[in-house]
Amino acid sequence: MSETENTPSAPLETIAASLRRERDRAGLTLTELAKRAGIAKSTLSQLESGTGNPSVETLWALGVALGVPFSRLVDPPTPQIRVIRAGQVPIVRSEQSTYAAALLSSGESGARRDLYVLELEPGGVRHADAHIPGSVEHVILTAGRLVAGPEDSPVELAVGDYVSFSGDVPHRYEALAPGTTAVLVMEHR
Repeated sequence: MSETENTPSAPLETIAASLRRERDRAGLTLTELAKRAGIAKSTLSQLESGTGNPSVETLWALGVALGVPFSRLVDPPTPQIRVIRAGQVPIVRSEQSTYAAALLSSGESGARRDLYVLELEPGGVRHADAHIPGSVEHVILTAGRLVAGPEDSPVELAVGDYVSFSGDVPHRYEALAPGTTAVLVMEHR
């Protein structure tokens, strides 16, 4: 990895470049995209300049408004061989709960899945809005205890348990034990 990729600003630079690229691709102005995503134009401007501090909720809203997966906004271009060392991957935290997501791998053009590691702590619930149509979330719990699934029918998971549910409906994640971690595969159908 280059020195730039190891600096704290690298994730913000990646997000800024991705937002500019996707907004240009969609042919939207800052004002139009901010309105569609339900965020302030000044917030979007800061994010595109690499000076903002985006939350999971803000990036999901922008992804939905742009019609692209969350991963397309946070994942840097993929080299032939990719090794991710602990602490080198951008971690995006929730404003609403003790929930953090780190994208490990996004689907290449034409591929339809993204891979995340989730870190959660008790004391907050991550309420997620519906993602782009056809999204399916696959979760494998690797440590702790977790309640996850659609808002109207979440399930409790123990270590090693797997759940799959529609990501295009409101859903939730809630840690029941300290140090809860899970692997999330986001499938886009």
